Amino acid sequence: MKFRCDQENSWFRAGPVLGQPVNEWRYVRPIIKLSKCNNCGWCELYCPTGCISEEDDEVVIHLDYCKGCGICANECPKDAITMIDEEEE
Repeated sequence: MKFRCDQENSWFRAGPVLGQPVNEWRYVRPIIKLSKCNNCGWCELYCPTGCISEEDDEVVIHLDYCKGCGICANECPKDAITMIDEEEE
């Protein structure tokens, strides 16, 4: 993702917070509609656990580190991220 700011947050490139999985208590999870995503980077910037990254020009959410807070979905300007129940496919 290419950010349009001069300075990134200090924790931004640190990876998932403490490297500890946090998904055990999650009851909703994010799903990305890649056809709507414009790779703006807002989801990666706002994710508090750092579980969103860009791989091969595609946004990827590492669900082991996602706590299901929904901040990424709320901040997405293209509504490309939705939160679904954990049991849904």
